Amino acid sequence: MLDNIQSPADLKQLKKSELKQLCAEIRDYMVECCSTNPGHLGASLGAVELIVGIHYIYNTPGDKVVFDVSHQAYAHKILTGRREAFRQNRKKDGICGFTRMDESPYDAFGAGHASTSISAAMGYASAARMRGSGEKAIALIGDGALTGGMAYEGLNNAGTSGEDILIILNDNNISIDKGIGALHDYLLRLTTSRRYNRAKDKVWDWMGDGCLRRLIQKTVRTTKSFFVRSPRGGFFESMGFRYFGPIDGNDIGEVVSTLEKLKNIKGPKLLHAITIKGKGYSPAEEDQTTWHAPGLFDATSGKRTTTVRQGNRYQDVFGEVLLELARKDPRIVGVTPAMASGCGMNLLAQEMPERFYDVGIAEEHAVTFSAGLCAGGLIPFCNIYSSFSQRAYDQIIHDCALQRLPVILCLDRAGLVGEDGATHHGAFDLAAYRSIPDVTIAAPSSETELKNLMFSATRHTGGPYIIRYPRGNGIGVPWREEEFSFLPEGKGRVALEPEGPAVLNIVAEGPCVEAALTAVRQLTDAASATGGTALAIRVIDIRFIKPLDEELLRQATAGCKRILTVEDGCLKGGLYGAVCEWAARSRQEDSSRPEIEIDGLGIPDRFVAQGTQKELRQECGIDSDGILAKIRSLFNR
Repeated sequence: MLDNIQSPADLKQLKKSELKQLCAEIRDYMVECCSTNPGHLGASLGAVELIVGIHYIYNTPGDKVVFDVSHQAYAHKILTGRREAFRQNRKKDGICGFTRMDESPYDAFGAGHASTSISAAMGYASAARMRGSGEKAIALIGDGALTGGMAYEGLNNAGTSGEDILIILNDNNISIDKGIGALHDYLLRLTTSRRYNRAKDKVWDWMGDGCLRRLIQKTVRTTKSFFVRSPRGGFFESMGFRYFGPIDGNDIGEVVSTLEKLKNIKGPKLLHAITIKGKGYSPAEEDQTTWHAPGLFDATSGKRTTTVRQGNRYQDVFGEVLLELARKDPRIVGVTPAMASGCGMNLLAQEMPERFYDVGIAEEHAVTFSAGLCAGGLIPFCNIYSSFSQRAYDQIIHDCALQRLPVILCLDRAGLVGEDGATHHGAFDLAAYRSIPDVTIAAPSSETELKNLMFSATRHTGGPYIIRYPRGNGIGVPWREEEFSFLPEGKGRVALEPEGPAVLNIVAEGPCVEAALTAVRQLTDAASATGGTALAIRVIDIRFIKPLDEELLRQATAGCKRILTVEDGCLKGGLYGAVCEWAARSRQEDSSRPEIEIDGLGIPDRFVAQGTQKELRQECGIDSDGILAKIRSLFNR
């Protein structure tokens, strides 16, 4: 059946009784594809019926469906002409793992970060009213994304606007990790109240009579307030929405019949649908956190493929070191916006739950909450993925830096992250935060350096202390065996000193240090193989992008006026910008100093699409081969 679906127009030709089989085929296809080409499987399995129902009832792409995060959008892609392309999902030059406006007219709005759907759908609804087009606007948001502050801003505006918008709350009791917070508890009470659900069924019987709409709305509010005993008398009604549900979001018959009824009801509406993350594939249902993005696995047995790694993942190093530090210092606490297992903070949560805070998908709150903890005498480690930290830019400035609070901000997934693509690359943190006064920014080049920077940060007394590190594995050094060492702020190190006078200084940060060392080794080996003389190249692990080790740079350029910077971040405004600014300022201070020639390698001034980290680093020229090619071009020139 699925083979015959090329668009929602084909879907509409099916009988309602055939939709259950179609949903099963979509799930089988997703499992088959994701077993060999990993992706965000669990959320998409749970949302199949909702997506089938939306495309069956609404007239897409005229009617606009806006996904939140779009982890759950795989069925949407498969039904909208991208079934075969889905086999190349998240691969280089393949389709994006998230919705993307320039990929398909059915992708009404791009999404990779949480809590944006309500605001975007509200915009579509207002535009449709002003143009008189009659198009519908639907936002599909998960209960996890509903914890984000922007979702409440959208609810607050949409509920009182009178705009014709439908919000479908896909409630599966989990985002990546287990759901938390007051809203989660409220939804749980709402969905488990038997007395309320019995009363709800009676209200549904009145739906068709427009003359009773005001009476129905009043009755719904009253019954929920009484049966659910919410102190606010129904959260969503208090925001101005007509609330419907909860319904079984994995029952395609109930989903379709409900959407049919809601389609022609005007104004702001919210449909509460209960789904199971990983629905229809038992391994994914039983371990929802792991199967959010399980990697490679055998589709039949559900056995996941074990990958042999060199070194430890940086997130695991962070988790172990944080726990070790917390054992030594009772002031240390951990804060994460719904990324406990992803960042490694689950270790602290398991052993010291009273010193662990998962604040939900709320990066702004995470930073300001950490600032409050810090002001209260604690040492908070606030771990946020680099691209998500962009959402807390004002809080980092206003609540941390301006007040010189030494909040330790650990930015995981800095630089090119790989298959998640442009929405998730941590490309901009160096350029964004380097301009903020009283901020320290460090980038470890190995597992041991991450360990020591975390230790050093606990001794910091100034403003925010930012440690940014990449997704994936370190270089494989025995970091557990090393004792903690204090790394002075603003002090780098020479990672490789040539035997003779240097003709080039490579100034690198983070993972680019090892790539630079490899490039120089390759150059030396090539010279040795041909009987030639290798270029004398100095490699500097700058370690701190702010404050920059200006003394080390002065010493390095005393006899060699050529610098090549290499960074896993945007070239404009990052390490390259910092070194160029230093060089310009040095000449202003001392006009007798010769001009320094500076070249840079980094993420170019464009949004980089998805691919493996290796492919993308190669594309941007920041792998060892790219650095080697740049060195040769410099000296050929």
